[in-house]
Amino acid sequence: MSTRIADTYAIINIADLSNIDFSQVGETDETTIRKSLDDSQFVLKWNTTPSFISDNTVVPVEELTHDEALVLMATPAWSEEIPVE
Repeated sequence: MSTRIADTYAIINIADLSNIDFSQVGETDETTIRKSLDDSQFVLKWNTTPSFISDNTVVPVEELTHDEALVLMATPAWSEEIPVE
């Protein structure tokens, strides 16, 4: 995937992790995905819809734009609060 901002970001249930073909998305493997703090979901990004999405092998919980993904990643479900000292 190029360095440009991805067209689509998707929230995927962690149970679908084994169905991901990382050659079709912006992440390289399961060690590079962003997980929710409770490890129940993760984020994928792409510019061209992966076959595992288009054939419904994996059904995203939600599809987002880059800006929407940034907002979601800032929520308590995805980011720990950093205490101010």
